[in-house]
Amino acid sequence: MRSDILKKNIETLPHRALLMSSGLKEEDFDLDKPFVGVANSYNDIIPGHIHLNELTQEVKRGIRDAGGIPLEWGVPGVCDGIAMFVEMRLSLPSRENIADNVEIMTLSHSLDGWVGVTDCDKITPGMLMAAARLDLPVVILTGGPMKANVIEGNKRHPIEGFGLVGQVKGGKITAEEAEKMLPDMVCGAGSCVGLYTANTMAVVTEVLGMSVSRCATTLAIDPLKREQAYESGRRIVELVKKDVKPHDMMTRDAFENAIRVDMAMGGSTNTVLHIPAIAREVGIDIDVDLFDKISRETPNLCSIIPAGPHEMADIDRAGGIPAVLNRLKDMIKDSPTVNGKSIKRIAEEGKVVHDDIIRTPDNAYHSEGGIAVLRGNFANSGIIKRTAVEKEMMAHSGPAKVFYAEKDLLLAIELKEIAEGDLVVLPFQGPAGAPGMPEMLTPTDAIKGAGYTKVALITDGRFSGATAGPCIGHIEMEAYNGGAIGAIKHGDIIEIDIPNRRLNVRLSDAEIKDRLKKVKTPERKLTPLLESYRKKFTGVNCYGK
Repeated sequence: MRSDILKKNIETLPHRALLMSSGLKEEDFDLDKPFVGVANSYNDIIPGHIHLNELTQEVKRGIRDAGGIPLEWGVPGVCDGIAMFVEMRLSLPSRENIADNVEIMTLSHSLDGWVGVTDCDKITPGMLMAAARLDLPVVILTGGPMKANVIEGNKRHPIEGFGLVGQVKGGKITAEEAEKMLPDMVCGAGSCVGLYTANTMAVVTEVLGMSVSRCATTLAIDPLKREQAYESGRRIVELVKKDVKPHDMMTRDAFENAIRVDMAMGGSTNTVLHIPAIAREVGIDIDVDLFDKISRETPNLCSIIPAGPHEMADIDRAGGIPAVLNRLKDMIKDSPTVNGKSIKRIAEEGKVVHDDIIRTPDNAYHSEGGIAVLRGNFANSGIIKRTAVEKEMMAHSGPAKVFYAEKDLLLAIELKEIAEGDLVVLPFQGPAGAPGMPEMLTPTDAIKGAGYTKVALITDGRFSGATAGPCIGHIEMEAYNGGAIGAIKHGDIIEIDIPNRRLNVRLSDAEIKDRLKKVKTPERKLTPLLESYRKKFTGVNCYGK
């Protein structure tokens, strides 16, 4: 084991003294006792993380009972919902920070394996990137979704507040009326109730085989979550002793399974950023075409907030991810998991309890999966959650309304300068342009909340998993790097055709080229971290290629 160097060499005598000063005992240096890190992303800011200290204690108890020595440290996390519109540019860069954090702590302290205790948007993919990068035995424990409040038959939760902003801006309700709804939206611990990015990445984690079964859908407040934490602690010691590593689980087949389940459930478009980044750490190349290919051949079996009426608690009640896998068992490729069972066996054993929550393929909500990749004369690629788009907007054309800041778009909504049929364009929002590629939930939900049904939004930034409607993000190349989205002006006619995967502006190549010579990059105040991030993505696309 890697920790042996700390336990038996005279050169590491002072190391043992330091560890004993932190609370270890001489008997803890037994060569049969692995040193297991516990990367705890607890904080008292993010609802999905406020309960992680309790889960971490159960993880550590499981490690001790299995004969290991738990060593805990803290991992940072950004709440995208709180950062949204205020300072969202640091969220995506935090993913790499988290992966670096785990690398620093595990390698510097000669740990034999680790458990990642996580729950939200960039924390889970950051930990998965670290798992892939380091290839040390690891189990990821996701903290579970929150439970929506049900008031007069309606599901109430924090993210609906973004839509209320749009209702206020659109003159549908007053600010005072919106404020009165605030108490009903407070739900407590857990990642936000729908299939937003946090819960989507928990699903990805489970399907990759990196967490115990049912972990992705078990509610934060469910007593079973504590049992999963304890099981994760026991399981990691077994994995260390058997030398089972992430690369055993994170095969290309496993990534394809994860994409397929994501498409079947209608998950966040952010997986198109996160899954390739995780796979790249293993040395596997995944591009956007694979998402589109799998989406075309995978039926959409679930209708989960924001695309439909169900919350994650409903998916859990219907059988969780094993049940979804069971519906897809003929399409799933075999791959090992941290459970000691193959994903095929988990799929075979999965049971669907509610047929309308997790439908059969021949009674699917949609014949194709959640994400589509669009291309055209101003987009090498663009990503849309097609299952959250109404039928009448699957093909649409209209005039562009161009904005360079979210606040300007919100003002335009308030002043009623947006008309039905418009296509709102937000360029210079990419990894280099913003920089940091902020999420756009505030403007997308403001458009929806204001009552618009035929307004699309197009950006080289990205969208929250909570986004619904005709919202196309990840436009490549981004405007900052010379992408043609930067050439679009007010009034240009844009054409969207989702079934045929097309996205065009009615301009000739010569017109686009001439306009790009005159484009001026908006000036933005940058922190040192954002300056570094901009340099990293200057000249490359949002997938780092």
